[in-house]
Amino acid sequence: MTLVEVTVDGSAGAANARAVYGAALVELAHEHPEIVALTADLMLSHQLKGFKETHPDRFFNVGIAEANLMGVAAGLALDGKIPFATTFAAFASMRAHEQVRTDIAYPSLPVKIVGTMGGLSGGTAGPTHAGMEDIGTMRMLPGMTVIAPSDPRQLTQFTRLAFEHPGPVYIRLGRGNDPIIYGDGQEVELGKAITVQDGDQATIISTGVVLRHALPAARRLAGEGVSVRLLDMHTIKPLDTEAVLAAARDTGRIVTVEDHLVTNGLGSAVAECVAGAGIACRVTRLGIPDVFSIIGEPNELYGHHGYDADGIHRAVVAQLDGVA
Repeated sequence: MTLVEVTVDGSAGAANARAVYGAALVELAHEHPEIVALTADLMLSHQLKGFKETHPDRFFNVGIAEANLMGVAAGLALDGKIPFATTFAAFASMRAHEQVRTDIAYPSLPVKIVGTMGGLSGGTAGPTHAGMEDIGTMRMLPGMTVIAPSDPRQLTQFTRLAFEHPGPVYIRLGRGNDPIIYGDGQEVELGKAITVQDGDQATIISTGVVLRHALPAARRLAGEGVSVRLLDMHTIKPLDTEAVLAAARDTGRIVTVEDHLVTNGLGSAVAECVAGAGIACRVTRLGIPDVFSIIGEPNELYGHHGYDADGIHRAVVAQLDGVA
């Protein structure tokens, strides 16, 4: 099991995932003329101005019309293009869900959908703009690949991997600057979790931006003498079932962490995997409970709903104590 270099202390600084994505898309489009970019009137927010300036004939702003965004992307894909359609996660997964389902997923078109403000990362915008359901709605579509990077610098690799993947892809981002988690040279592979820390008493499985909270929780537990395995499950679909089942067998305890409703997200996928294999393992799902969240700053909301570092620590201790 290969461990990786992490820099969660903040010494490596931060980066804007949307800016990394925008720059990566520009460079990729230089190599591949079939790439086109689409936005629903969010060019500046989604760092696509550089694409418009360098590839103006391949940039499309459809206005505040997310269903149309997906329909136009599907049409361009049918014409041999590889569209990258970018909007807020809530709108991509809910307002345009029928178009994503019928126009993109059903014919298995190579449309790459990038949703920002996933989960409660845009907490001050309120529940209408919170992408709380997007992992669930996207992962239940046949043939859809679902990705939630934890480190903003991973977007360079994931943008290329999405392009190379033959079918539809959904990439979920947060909102603002995100801490750099990994050291230089960390490779990612679709459907293959990253083992950040090994252990045999419990496993924390995290996806997306909340790895920044799972890391200090795991380190705190290690300091208390608890051997904790930490997995970065950046690809929710296809799930790395080998890593999940190994964790279930080796540790017998799993806590999943996601900035998403606990229903039909990473936790559900992990629980389904473990139950289907018939392995005796405690599984605790941390995330947004069955509520529309209150309004606040993201880290405050993560704490309020119990999936910040303290909440993750409590969940693992509760499992070890046999009360969860």
